[in-house]
Amino acid sequence: MDKDKEKQEISLIGRLFSLEVLLILMGLFTLISGIIYGQMPRILWGVIIIGISLLLPFIRKKECKNK
Repeated sequence: MDKDKEKQEISLIGRLFSLEVLLILMGLFTLISGIIYGQMPRILWGVIIIGISLLLPFIRKKECKNK
């Protein structure tokens, strides 16, 4: 029973990590396309997406410590 729970936790961590990587890639794509086309809103959204995706692991660690 404990092994099943460990597998679920590992797969959940894997999914979260892959979602974070996809979020960073989306932010990079938005930022680069904004730079290429010279559109300031795209550049701003790219910076915001990348910044938030880099802060998420720190926010999650604080939430885990508070529980």
